[in-house]
Formats: sequence, structure tokens, C-alpha cells
Amino acid sequence: MSEVTRILESIENGDSTAAEKLLPLVYSELRRLAAHKMSQESPNQTLQATALVHEAWLRLVGDANPKFDSRGHFFAAAAEAMRRILIDRARRRRAIRHGGGQKRMNVEDIDLAAPDSDDQLLAVSDALDKLAEQNPVKAELVKLRYFAGMTLEEAAKVLNISARTADSYWAHARAWLYREIERDRQQ
Repeated sequence: MSEVTRILESIENGDSTAAEKLLPLVYSELRRLAAHKMSQESPNQTLQATALVHEAWLRLVGDANPKFDSRGHFFAAAAEAMRRILIDRARRRRAIRHGGGQKRMNVEDIDLAAPDSDDQLLAVSDALDKLAEQNPVKAELVKLRYFAGMTLEEAAKVLNISARTADSYWAHARAWLYREIERDRQQ
């Protein structure tokens, strides 16, 4: 049993000091995942990778008594927490009272507001929710790859499937998501 799994078990059993022991063990990997995800965000994104990790950490081990079966389960939950944080931020920025998806531009360059990539992030999230209803494993693979920045091999290990199966799932999920997003755009 790895040190992380042992500490996760202690957290589940109510040890209030276990979360303090866990953070130093997983922080660098969470930071790497968050940095990878933030590098894919639009340049006007104000959220930094460190802040994303801290907010995800609070959601993971905050007020509730979290239950994680393994190290992989913990990182899958972290990927989901990061996804939800980014989706919530995208929805807030897209709200009319926050500019309705428009970004500020220099009036000398152009006098029209331009949409940012929040629409794309929300479209992926909506399609991903639909995929999760049909095939939760493929949806989880996409979350780990797209939102947590894991490699195919890392995600396969977390999901306890072979790399070959993960590759097949990844190809199918990408095609399915593309078709779903295109279908929604045409409606």
C-alpha cells in the first residue's frame, strides 16, 4: 500500500491530521496537472495553476469527510474538481452581468467585443456530461486527459485499463464528442 493510499484511508477514517500529511505528497503532481490544464486556457484567464490546485484541494478535503479508494481515485476526483472549477468560472464569465462572454479590447484596435474560449469549454463539458450517461469510463478518460492533462498511459493506470484499451476509448470519445458538439452548434 502506497503512502498516499494509507493517508487517504486515514482521512476516510476521520483522522483530522491526515489531510495535512497528504498535501505535501500530492501537491507537486496536482500542480503539474493544473499547470498543464491552465496552459490550454485562453490568455485572458486570470486563474493561476496554484490557485486552481488550492481551490480543488479545498473541494476535495474541505468540510466533508472524503472517501477515496486509491491514489488513482484521488487524482480522478482532483481532475473532476478542477474541471468543475473551470466550468463554474467559464459560466460566471459568460453571464451577462459579467460581460456575456465578451472580452475587453483596445478601442484603437477594434471597437467590437470578441467571444473568448469559454463557449468551447462549456460545449465540451456539456457533451462530456452526455457521454458520461452512455459510457462513464470513456467520459472519465476524457476528463483525465483534457482537464487534468494526464498522458494516455497515466489515465489508463488511474482507470485500471490497458493502454491499448485507453487508446481505443480515447479515439472513440474524441470522435463522439466532436459529433455531439457539432450537432449542438447546428441547433
